[in-house]
Amino acid sequence: MSNSTCNGWTNYATWRVNLEMFDGFDPREYGFDLSSHYELANELKDYAESAIEDSSSDGLARDYALAFLSSVNWYEIAKHMIEDFADEEEDEDEESNV
Repeated sequence: MSNSTCNGWTNYATWRVNLEMFDGFDPREYGFDLSSHYELANELKDYAESAIEDSSSDGLARDYALAFLSSVNWYEIAKHMIEDFADEEEDEDEESNV
């Protein structure tokens, strides 16, 4: 698998993890920090690693899944989430002012 872009994302790993783990995910429900791309990126990475560790036993498959996460651009996913929630809040503000 090359490191070329995939569906508008940095690479396949970033696209796939965002799609499979974070589509419809609300970081506010987990108390994640939406004020900092860096902090949210770290929280998302920890969340994904924990999800794999909690749902699989030690072995080759787990090792490969965790290695796959090392290719993810966590900052890009965090930035995308923060922008989505900012847009959502802006839309809600506009609707309440009508």
